[in-house]
Amino acid sequence: MPFVFAHISDTHLDGSPRAAERTAAVIDYLRGQPLDAILVTGDIADHGAPGEYTEAAALLTADVPVLVLPGNHDERAAFGKGLLERDGAGPVNQVHVVGGVTFALCDSTIPGRDDGALTEDTLAWLDSTLAAATGRAFVALHHPPTPMYNTILDTLLLTVPAGLERVLRRHPHVVAVLCGHAHTAAASTFAGLPLLVAPGVVSTLMLPWEDRGHLSLDDPPGIAFHVLDGTHLTTHYRVLP
Repeated sequence: MPFVFAHISDTHLDGSPRAAERTAAVIDYLRGQPLDAILVTGDIADHGAPGEYTEAAALLTADVPVLVLPGNHDERAAFGKGLLERDGAGPVNQVHVVGGVTFALCDSTIPGRDDGALTEDTLAWLDSTLAAATGRAFVALHHPPTPMYNTILDTLLLTVPAGLERVLRRHPHVVAVLCGHAHTAAASTFAGLPLLVAPGVVSTLMLPWEDRGHLSLDDPPGIAFHVLDGTHLTTHYRVLP
């Protein structure tokens, strides 16, 4: 059987009914799917407040592992304490192995800023984590390391992505790089790998040539389904029915 997981991002939970209802609708929908895991690539909270993570912990639950990493709207200490039961304000890097598949979740946040970076310590951690992985692996982070061709978004990407590229090219068992932050479904390549960006739950970023303003609050939340069958990866994007 193939390994199937859902990929969502940018719930921006802020205590409002709107964000909570959209997140709950997505998770309720995913609970009915035959999944091995759910990945949430950052901006879980909107302001990084402890109460927002209490809300997130109650909403982001399923019968399969729910893997979360921080985004630029998250606050490391509150994120770690509220969602991972860990203390400290350092980078929140995690490794999870689900069904023999390794997920290396990198903290690309820069406290107080909206763009991203991977510290030398994080890159060293990623290198050693991938070296220890015995099967196929995914690398996930919030900030895309390649242009998204949106004027505003492209000022807020991963800075100095060359370090990440060097690490990835040393590990041929990495299947793909998975990101959030863009609030739009996108696919590109990076370091010779698929770069797959999850759509946003709370809102959708408009493309520059779409005559609909900058951001849509009306479009339904989006979901990516990634299907790994041996070494073959297929991704399907869906909006919430």
